[in-house]
Amino acid sequence: MAIALKNGSSGDDVKRLQAQLNSILKLNPPLNTDGKFGLKTERAVQAFQAQFNLGIDGIAGKKTLSALNAKLGGSPIQPPPPVPVLTAGNTQAPPWYLVADDERQHGVAETPGAQATPRILEYFQTTTYNTQSDETPWCSAFVNWALRQAGVQGTLSAAAASWIYWGVGTAPRTGAITVIRNASAANSSLSSSGNHVGFLVSDTPTSFILLGGNQNNRVKISHYPKSSWQLRACRWPTNA
Repeated sequence: MAIALKNGSSGDDVKRLQAQLNSILKLNPPLNTDGKFGLKTERAVQAFQAQFNLGIDGIAGKKTLSALNAKLGGSPIQPPPPVPVLTAGNTQAPPWYLVADDERQHGVAETPGAQATPRILEYFQTTTYNTQSDETPWCSAFVNWALRQAGVQGTLSAAAASWIYWGVGTAPRTGAITVIRNASAANSSLSSSGNHVGFLVSDTPTSFILLGGNQNNRVKISHYPKSSWQLRACRWPTNA
């Protein structure tokens, strides 16, 4: 396999990479194993790197390729069948949602000024991002923390986009880990990338209603209008 595969690469090495990512990440829908390294393949590489703490650059270099082969034991890979999308039949809130809502009820919020709220710094401890500030966007850290309290392993990443390929796809339902994006929100106090992640409360015809961290600088339930926010992923823990 080539030394490094990145956006713009093509060929059989990319086909193998796409099949490996499909197998490990259980992507739904799976990547097309067409040998063309585009944006979807780059995002899948980033999701793998986030999940296995490899440093997120979207480039399948020696370290990432070695991790892929080690995870798969070096065996030949065939593209897996699509992961079934879960249905929205059960509306009972899952345990991680109850953990998150308890934080909301306790009023966890940023501390104005130079000081940081210790609880928010605790959220960051479930990620690989080292910070002593609660001014850093912390929505993904909060999701990682709430899942860990419920015994579920998250992405270990402070990046909201790291959740796009995590777990398995699900129809919108209470507690689903939901990634939305608004390009105009990039480089704001909410998000550095325009992506935001939280736990779905409800999916209405006009809004995504999320329970999450770093929403108006606190843990709260917020409405995100569909006129400006795009749904990027609705995910559920693989074994839950």
